[in-house]
Parts: sequence; structure tokens; C-alpha cells
Amino acid sequence: MDQAGDAVPLADLLDERRHLLNVAYWMLGTGPEAEDAVTETYRQWYDLPDLQKARITDPGAWLTESTGSICLARLILPERRPAGPGGKDGGTVAGLHRALEEEISGALLNALDALSPTERAAFVLNDVFAIPPRAVADIVGRTPHECAELADRARRSLRSTRSHPTTPQQHDRIVRAVRRACTTADATHLASLLASDAAAFFDGGGKVRALARPVHGNQHVARTLLTLLTPRPHTTLHLSPANGRTAIVVRHNDQVAAVISFDIADHYVFQVWAVLNPDKLRTWNRPHTPGAPTARALGD
Repeated sequence: MDQAGDAVPLADLLDERRHLLNVAYWMLGTGPEAEDAVTETYRQWYDLPDLQKARITDPGAWLTESTGSICLARLILPERRPAGPGGKDGGTVAGLHRALEEEISGALLNALDALSPTERAAFVLNDVFAIPPRAVADIVGRTPHECAELADRARRSLRSTRSHPTTPQQHDRIVRAVRRACTTADATHLASLLASDAAAFFDGGGKVRALARPVHGNQHVARTLLTLLTPRPHTTLHLSPANGRTAIVVRHNDQVAAVISFDIADHYVFQVWAVLNPDKLRTWNRPHTPGAPTARALGD
């Protein structure tokens, strides 16, 4: 049988493998384990009968879901697979480990280690890689609603990892400074308000072309926020309570287009959560009833 029609450009194959390694690394935390999980994913792919392969309309999605399932199974194991001979990386695996660590801060990986396997899987697959809720549910073995609750618990746990949270007054002052830096496009000042290992997460819910992966480092986060909030006609930045703390609410033509909340400790922003998912912004766009509280929570 001539399979020339199934050929895929080399660049696409390399991008696919890199994506799978990223998923595995975020979930498992080490280069050798990520490499091993992706090898197992491809082994399962090649073990599929030809007819079953032919029914898979999106091989990339199948490979991603398989990688997630393999990683979750290993997270649940009472004893994790060893990192390699002597517990150290070797050869190309070491290079992979270093490259990925440039994108994922050690502090965040340590925080992820404190999550349960299902919380970590739900958070990584939902928030980091924006995998569709049904696919996340299939991997985790829960309903989409239960996966949303797991991801929410993971977010709350990550937000509590810093030892010196700010008071509401300090939080408000720093968020106001962030808003000023954004409205004046002052990248230097904005970066100075962010922790060196700051991370920004963007939730488009698959309905807005938001960044699918987090951004790390104060310089990168500052540039990304300024790009996202580039001044445009009929777009304004406001301050409003969200989940009990001051957040930046972005309005476009009087509709809330984004809510950006901040986790702050030691007088620096260490996590930015940008919600652009229209479904999660519905309550912000309902007509306001006079006398009703203005603070809102972001649903998951």
C-alpha cells in the first residue's frame, strides 16, 4: 500500500514532538521522564492497527491525549520511574531538560509537585496547553465539570505558595501601579513591578485566540501584557474587585473583554491570570442592578 499521501513535513513532526515533550515535562517535571513518556506515546501509536490509525482524524490530538494519560498514570504510581543512570540526565536528554527549564521556572515546578496527580493534570492540560475540556476529562477520567474544579483547586494552591502575601491595601496599590504602567506603555516600570520568575496565564477557552502557553520572566510578561493591552479606540482599562482583590478589567465598546487578576507577594506580582474566555465573562457583561455588589468572581 502506497503511504506517500500520509507523509508529514519534517518541521511539523519536530514541532509535534516538541509539543509532546512540553506536555510531559510540565506534568512529570524532569527531562528523562518526559522523554520516556513521549517514547511510550509513539510506541502506542505504531502499535495501532492500520484501520484504527485511519479512523484518527487528528493524530496530534490523539498523541497529546495519549501523552497526558501516560503521564497521569505515572504520577499516580507510588514510586516514580527513575530519572536515568545515576539519576542524572544524559546526552540529548540533558539538552532537553535545560531548554525546557528556560520556559518553566523551578519555583513553579516545585509548586506543581505539591498538587495531587489529578489536580496537576487538570491544571497543566487546561491552563497551560488549553486542551479542550472533553479531552481533559477523558485523560483525567472525570467529568468536564469535575476537571474544572480540580483545575480551580490547583490554581488556589499555586496562589498560596508564596510565604508573604500582601494585604488588600498593598495589593490594590501595586495593581494600580501595573495599570498605570500599562496605560503609559512603560515596559521598564511594568517589569520592575513583577517578580523575576513571574508567570502569566491566558485563558481564552478556545473561543479567543489567546496564548496557549504561559509566559515566564518579568521582561517577557511585561512585553506580553503591553502587547495584549495595546491602546486601541474604544478600549479602556478599569479597576474592579474580582475574587476579593483589585483586578484590571478591560472594556471594549462597553463590553468586558478581559479580566486580569494578580497574585502578589513580597511587593511583587508573581502570577498574572488573564481571563479572555467569553463564557467566563458573562456575569461581567450582565446589566448591573442598582444597589447590587460590584465585586464578581471568575467562574471556571
